[in-house]
Amino acid sequence: MAASPRVTLPEQTNSPPLFGRNTRTIVVTTGMLAFISFWRASAVVLCDLASTVYYIGGIVETAVGRSSPYFILAVMLFSYAVRAVYVESCSMFTRGGVYRVVKEAMGSTLAKISVSALMFDYILTGPISGVSAGQYLTGLMNELFKLGGVHLVLPQNLSAAVFAIGVTVYFWWQNILGIEESSGKAMRIMQVTTVMAVMMIVWCGITLYVRGAHLPPLELKFTSESLGWLKHLPAARTIGALGIMIAFGHSILAMSGEESLAQINREIEAPKLKNLLRTGLIIFLYSMLLTSLISFFAVMIVPDAVRMSKYGDNLIGGLAMFVVGPLWIRIALRAFVVFVGFLILAGAVNTSIVGSTGVLTRVAEDGVLLDWFRHPHRRYGTNHRIVNLVALMQIGTIVLSRGDMFLLGEAYAFGVIWSFVFKTLSVVVLRYRQTAPRIWQVPLNLKWFRPGGQDFPLGLILTFLVLFATALINLLTKQVATVAGIGFTAAPFLIFEISQKVNGHVEHAYGEEPEKFNLEFIDESGLHPKLLGFDGQVKKIIAIRDPGNLSHLHRYLSEPDHAELIALTVRMEKGLASSDGVQLFTDTEQKLFSRVVKTCEDHGRAVSQLVAVSNDQIHAIARIAYLLGADEVVMGVSERFQPDVQLENFAMHWGSLAQSEHHVKVRVLSATQGVRGEI
Repeated sequence: MAASPRVTLPEQTNSPPLFGRNTRTIVVTTGMLAFISFWRASAVVLCDLASTVYYIGGIVETAVGRSSPYFILAVMLFSYAVRAVYVESCSMFTRGGVYRVVKEAMGSTLAKISVSALMFDYILTGPISGVSAGQYLTGLMNELFKLGGVHLVLPQNLSAAVFAIGVTVYFWWQNILGIEESSGKAMRIMQVTTVMAVMMIVWCGITLYVRGAHLPPLELKFTSESLGWLKHLPAARTIGALGIMIAFGHSILAMSGEESLAQINREIEAPKLKNLLRTGLIIFLYSMLLTSLISFFAVMIVPDAVRMSKYGDNLIGGLAMFVVGPLWIRIALRAFVVFVGFLILAGAVNTSIVGSTGVLTRVAEDGVLLDWFRHPHRRYGTNHRIVNLVALMQIGTIVLSRGDMFLLGEAYAFGVIWSFVFKTLSVVVLRYRQTAPRIWQVPLNLKWFRPGGQDFPLGLILTFLVLFATALINLLTKQVATVAGIGFTAAPFLIFEISQKVNGHVEHAYGEEPEKFNLEFIDESGLHPKLLGFDGQVKKIIAIRDPGNLSHLHRYLSEPDHAELIALTVRMEKGLASSDGVQLFTDTEQKLFSRVVKTCEDHGRAVSQLVAVSNDQIHAIARIAYLLGADEVVMGVSERFQPDVQLENFAMHWGSLAQSEHHVKVRVLSATQGVRGEI
């Protein structure tokens, strides 16, 4: 989050100006996220998504029996369709996830309901990840106590709950300080996780080769608890349509973490859509190989007598104990599994706090939550009241569940499935409400069936129907999740409604709220490429003026280019004392640079931003270009002059400034044409 505007007055200097007229400059910076590769983006999402591999197998087998791996595999295959829905929504809206899409499609009320369900998802992510990490750690310690002859057995659920509370408190404080998990840290976690995954897959493969292998039976063995209100219905216990849907619903938790893709989309570098698709493919392949295979290996290798009774809450740890090899090697493998589990599950706790804080902050910025929640910390400047609220809800959830993984998993699935339902339905609605061509669509669109003049989105509608049917089945089978989920969803919704009425103003149109900028005022004597973080890179300046006409910026950004981009606008002031008014950042400039930031985010390109204060626009552009050693200057087509006249005017000013052999390329661009020159 960007801090409030900061003003740094230039130091007094007796050195004369470099040229005849002095041009003051304002460096404009914002909290825009740095752009990262699709590998790093995949790592961030997988830190959330891949954490489910540590607890999904035990939760699903408790609900449906030994056939659980088949349904986990089905969910992993179906996840590609759900991820396609997120890719289409991200290609329409760079910023925002469920809240933005639902609001655009179905209005503010349903948007608030959907974000309330999403908050249930995020709030439970922390407890289920923390408790799972505690279960693995407690299981390992009890195993070591037994092998060492120590007569001490730690209570599994209680110890896991205490550990989860400790992890939550730790990351609560880190978020108060404003220290968030970087993409680099996520990348290192996933590298270590990949090593563990490869070791487990290879070792389990060798074990099955040595001992022989039999696939799990395809049968359903529901408990009364997992059938909920359908326990008296005979058709629910068979391998029929209803039984399969019930088992699929109990496995849907394996697909959690999809919303993280929408959140990380803003950070993905150019070409944004191509890298977004790459990210989705990497996530799919990784989760398929890790989550699905581990669940099959656990049922095929760990004996039935001890799998659920002893290792139900730490299935990968149990799997490590039953592969081939000496006992000390298997214990070392289990310790490594626990270590990796601690890293990825603790990272998921932090992700849940960061995600919850981000969602509530966006809602607050939209006028739907009291401004009191946005009050920054006196020392650290973070949204500490929102962080406090999130942490308290997570700790309360851990205490109420008493470390019961099955209970947490069942409740967690409520927020997961309903956020998917709202998201997918909204994208379907937007197919008909926003008829502009999409740069990417969910596949299976029937061009020969065009109601309303649009392709019929068969793939999108089928995805929605599966999600909606699963959500309805879950309402009937997950009694605890239904009661807790509806109650939790209703509570934030009422808070949002009351807060909006107390605020007493119309909420902002999403995405129109101006960015928050930091400002630094400098003399031209202090303007240097290193001030903007440039050190020898190719630099290009693009002149901007009208926030409603950035067609030349769009056209430039659509070109493959890796140069450092500087957006420059010139504030025209007349008179000798014009520089006295430099310490102003006008509303027009704030709106202009907000649009520039949004446009560059859409294209996945970083940008530095400058305001030059001068009484001659072209002279100021040429002067800044010379001082920064720009390699190219791009201007939009003027309403008053032809492009060749603009080039001649720039050339005249450049000739009066350049005292060396430095040459610069100049382009005048519109949405459809361009004129080039070199000076």
